[in-house]
Amino acid sequence: MTRPTGDEVEITSRDRVVFPEDAFTKGDLADYFRAIAPAMLPFLAGRPVSLVRCPQGIAQHCFFQKHHTGSFGPHVLSETIAEKEGDVEPYLYLENAEGILECVQMGTVEFHLWASHAEDVEKPDRMVFDLDPAEGLGFAEVAATAAEIRARLERLGLASFAMLTGGKGVHVVVPLTPGATWDEHRGFAEGFARALAEEQPDRFTATMSKEKRKGKIFIDWLRNTRGSTAIAPYSPRARKGAPVAAPVSWEELAGMKEAKRYGLADAAKLLERAEDKALKGWGTAKQGLPR
Repeated sequence: MTRPTGDEVEITSRDRVVFPEDAFTKGDLADYFRAIAPAMLPFLAGRPVSLVRCPQGIAQHCFFQKHHTGSFGPHVLSETIAEKEGDVEPYLYLENAEGILECVQMGTVEFHLWASHAEDVEKPDRMVFDLDPAEGLGFAEVAATAAEIRARLERLGLASFAMLTGGKGVHVVVPLTPGATWDEHRGFAEGFARALAEEQPDRFTATMSKEKRKGKIFIDWLRNTRGSTAIAPYSPRARKGAPVAAPVSWEELAGMKEAKRYGLADAAKLLERAEDKALKGWGTAKQGLPR
């Protein structure tokens, strides 16, 4: 496999501390992305992305950016996309390791991706259920919920995959063959989540309200609306410990203790895992939404 490296992208201020409690620098962040690019690009390339940029480190001001402002290098591309209000804006997307590193040079820590590709943004091809536990709930409950969702999706003929978010929860990822509209995509995700919450209201909620989430797991289906994003596989998080969003097998998930199992220092391990048979084919399947 040809490994993109992005070696020609110059990273300045390599000693600038990005994760102060962990002493990880901008150089460490760039080295991580340079190493992990072969595993990350199959999921990231060609999709509109939003960035979390922390130019002075995560302890200072961080901000979310989805539009291309012309301040990046030549490998950070743009695609004009119509927004809900009717405005047309240039959105960011990447195709290679050089683009990733050019974003890192501009202070990017996190990459969040659309559920469709820039070449045809109106055809979603990826569904995500983000399991967000209320304070006090253990990770074992989150893992069990993910497994339950997997089983329910299987009964509908859909394969799914698990990813540790690097935060508190798990993403259940459902790859799809393009075909459904955004309304159909959102409708299925919302209906699935609400049905589960209605069946077990003491365990789950499909409502974002903080008040209604106490003691429950929020099955966040809202990431499946047009323009919404989800954290990219292998992206670091701008949080203490420099955790990384990491694909895991369903067998592994059952024994996991937390969603922050992997971090910025684990690039070699994550790259090795990505090529292991346990994760072979992770996040890929030819399947469409049930009609």
